[in-house]
Amino acid sequence: MRSLTVLDGGMGRELARRGAPFRQPEWSALALMEAPEQVQAVHEDFIAAGARVITSNSYALVPFHIGEERFAADARTLASRAGRLARAAADSSGHSVRVAGSLPPLFGSYRPDLFDAGRAASVLAPLVDGLAPHVDLWLAETQSSIAEARAIRAGLPDDGKPFWLSLTLRDEYVDGPAVLRSGETVQEAAEAAVGMGAQALLFNCSRPEVMGAGLAAAQTAVERVGAALTLGVYANAFPPQPEDATANDGLDELREDLDPAGYLEWAAAWHEQGAGIIGGCCGIGPEHIAAIAG
Repeated sequence: MRSLTVLDGGMGRELARRGAPFRQPEWSALALMEAPEQVQAVHEDFIAAGARVITSNSYALVPFHIGEERFAADARTLASRAGRLARAAADSSGHSVRVAGSLPPLFGSYRPDLFDAGRAASVLAPLVDGLAPHVDLWLAETQSSIAEARAIRAGLPDDGKPFWLSLTLRDEYVDGPAVLRSGETVQEAAEAAVGMGAQALLFNCSRPEVMGAGLAAAQTAVERVGAALTLGVYANAFPPQPEDATANDGLDELREDLDPAGYLEWAAAWHEQGAGIIGGCCGIGPEHIAAIAG
């Protein structure tokens, strides 16, 4: 049977479910600021559920979420805290657990039209600087366009740590073709990922129904260029997100059909299709990860 690396699930909604400090626009960054012990507890519970790669709680540490003033003053310190909390959870677990440094969309999720190439490096730098001492690999996640992904790759240090790239797909294209929220094809993005030296190409923060087409398109592209690229999926439990959606439009209801048993059916299908890395995004909690790990 194909080997499987189990990722963690979604931090923000899990914090909210537990009653941790949580509001918009700060999202998961609020608990990092006000109740960091709850962030570490979520990491520990994902590890206990079977996750062997956990993701730093640095996704919301951008001006889009915490504001320009707080970002300028605290971004590096908060990124360092996010890295230290994940590292502490991993090192105290008694398991071999890697920490992925989360590098988010720098100007808002699902909005490639807001990407500012001229400012990308300055927004990215404090996140990388704060996370670098604590992480085992870099994860550029929820990337909506190839330009976003390339900007993050260009801002990483030459430290030998693996680079994982995770793309978000248009939710309405259930029957294909698989396209990023920018409209670029997965095949184009997969070829770009190979050129960036990515070790893994994943799909996240889209609904499960579009992930199979993404995997198929990525496999075709990877095979064509003869690259060794591990594929993966970590879907969310949201209803379809419209093209003009942003991460702070509101708090989406979670789908009842994506309980642990329902999500496990999708995960099994992705694994059968070739995914070697599987976890969950928004709304996927430790109980879902336990089902996958089992």
